[in-house]
Amino acid sequence: MTSELFDKGMKIRTEVLGEAYVKKAQAGMDEFNRPLQELVTEYCWGAVWGREGLKRSERSMINLAMISILNRPHELKAHIRGAITNGVSREQIREVLLQVAVYGGVPAAVDSFRIARETFAEIDGRS
Repeated sequence: MTSELFDKGMKIRTEVLGEAYVKKAQAGMDEFNRPLQELVTEYCWGAVWGREGLKRSERSMINLAMISILNRPHELKAHIRGAITNGVSREQIREVLLQVAVYGGVPAAVDSFRIARETFAEIDGRS
């Protein structure tokens, strides 16, 4: 697929999640999941992340809260890394996850804190 929105989405997705993450997602594409990858790239990353109404750091914090509450650990790990790339501090990530505890439930926050600590350790080379 190639469109202006797709290209914009691919650029933003790569900037936020990193080239290695995006290449891995692309390498895993087949005829079955290709439409989903195209949809995610064009609409999530191009149409929504490409808007100017929020800073990338703000979008990242919103995503962390929603993904935590939805209990999507794989996506949470990727978006924690993306949040750091977008300038969100570890302290801000902690505050988002505390907010999750109150509004989304303590079990979601406990898992999210664990995943955040694992991700920080990987980033710091302590995994």
